[in-house]
Amino acid sequence: MTGMSAVDPFTLPELAGRAVGGAVVSANDEFFAAKENLILPGPARLREEFGHRGKEYDGWETRRRREPGSDSAIVRLGMPGVVAGVVIDTAHFLGNFPPSASVEGASVEGYPAAAELAGADWFPLLPESPLAGGTANAFPVAPAPRVTHVRLTIHPDGGVARLRVHGTVVPDPRPLDAGPFDLAALENGGVVTGVSNAFYGTPYQLLGRGEARSMGEGWETARRRDDGNDRVDVALACEGRVTLAELDTSYFLGNAPGAAALTGTTADGGTVELLPRTPLQPDTRHRFVLPGDAAVTAVRLDVFPDGGMARLRLWGRPTDAGRAELYRRWQG
Repeated sequence: MTGMSAVDPFTLPELAGRAVGGAVVSANDEFFAAKENLILPGPARLREEFGHRGKEYDGWETRRRREPGSDSAIVRLGMPGVVAGVVIDTAHFLGNFPPSASVEGASVEGYPAAAELAGADWFPLLPESPLAGGTANAFPVAPAPRVTHVRLTIHPDGGVARLRVHGTVVPDPRPLDAGPFDLAALENGGVVTGVSNAFYGTPYQLLGRGEARSMGEGWETARRRDDGNDRVDVALACEGRVTLAELDTSYFLGNAPGAAALTGTTADGGTVELLPRTPLQPDTRHRFVLPGDAAVTAVRLDVFPDGGMARLRLWGRPTDAGRAELYRRWQG
């Protein structure tokens, strides 16, 4: 089985992307290209057209400075957490990329306005570092406190195509106490810890926000030519009791698994059957009510023999120990 450990910070979930609810809340300048482009999904496109203000770019671009200073943009993370790496991608910016950039973080609960964020307690995540043009400049980040917002500063000006912020999700646990929640969701702190095969699509997408809009937004394996089966291992947001499982094969028509099973892992390392091997249908959101009598910290999804799945949802409630762990991580 291929491991999904956090040795490489850039294999961790992307915390700032628009697809997970991120937003660029402010920028001091966006004369040539809009700040919102920074967190769009997918790589930046090469654009050939010109507008009234010059060549169009799929990124954020400021005007040329004629006075000392720097430009900055503030991004609200879609999934607050601990940052482990940032990618400052200058794709297609060749004669107009910033020579250097820095990134700061802040933790501000609630829904602060842009003006409030200007006075937040910002701390460094990435010191001012040199950039190359037309390059996905990747920087590991030393361990730091949980953040809800990041501020990208470019020195002195120029264009950045995409900003990617990778790390470990640490949600605010208070809304999760209001009722059952998806213990596997990325935004709640679930994480993929292992996968047998991810040839066509990353297993992290299984735990993503909202519904998949195409087959490309799920997890899909290569075709097996042996007698085995494929699997994904998920560490839950915290110890909990799973009472409803959703196995969604939407958009997978000729390549859905024939069946699936769910196995839980308990805090002491034991295993418990949550869902026995059960037939699945193509292009269907399957919902299975589970007994919920066993507290588990992780769940293994087995698909038989291979194929693709759009989403995996594991609804339930935390145990007392799980709830305490959520609050411990949140409070740092």
